[in-house]
Amino acid sequence: MLITTTESVPGKEYEIIETVFGITTQSKNMFKDIGAGFKSMVGGEVKSYTEMQEKARKDAVDRMRENAISLNADAIVMVRFDSSTIGGDMQSVIAYGTAVKFK
Repeated sequence: MLITTTESVPGKEYEIIETVFGITTQSKNMFKDIGAGFKSMVGGEVKSYTEMQEKARKDAVDRMRENAISLNADAIVMVRFDSSTIGGDMQSVIAYGTAVKFK
């Protein structure tokens, strides 16, 4: 399935089906949080949190794709992401876009 942040797909006409979403919330374990706390004292990338963000984004996109497939869509256009922190130790990621059917 084509998933794009662009407003249109060059050379394709389509009908809009509806907005589709994929949502996930991720958390690291206590030991990873302690390591991240130490890392914040010296600076630099906290790889465990980067990995958590990458997994959350992938999971959100996968769920959005599943939602579009259930609607028999051919593509998702205008894809966007939102993220937020919950309770200081959890990260929520939402992927959303417009499911479309090619004519």
